[in-house]
Amino acid sequence: AGLQAGASHAQDAAAGEKVFAKCKACHVADEAKNKVGPSLLGIIGRTAGTVEGFKYSPAMADAGKGGLIWDEAKLTEYLKAPKVLVKGTKMAFAGLKEDADILNLIGYLKQFPNK
Repeated sequence: AGLQAGASHAQDAAAGEKVFAKCKACHVADEAKNKVGPSLLGIIGRTAGTVEGFKYSPAMADAGKGGLIWDEAKLTEYLKAPKVLVKGTKMAFAGLKEDADILNLIGYLKQFPNK
């Protein structure tokens, strides 16, 4: 049983915005602006390690070169345990424990596609 957005587990972007408060120290989602972490504008469907002007860890750059695309399944896996999916990532965040928080966060991020 994976994380499927079914009727009982619909993504709630408003709740996801509250979860994003944990991410805001290092990321923005609504504009192409890098902070400590890369902009998350258009993250859904983007190849890992490819935001212009951001200096990624070699591990993240290699993950992108190896074909890692941030779809909902991979983002879910990464947000649960960043250092497991991308060993050597410089993202210091330990991960989100609650599946609902991850679903809602992804729902929030989907509101900001790359134009």
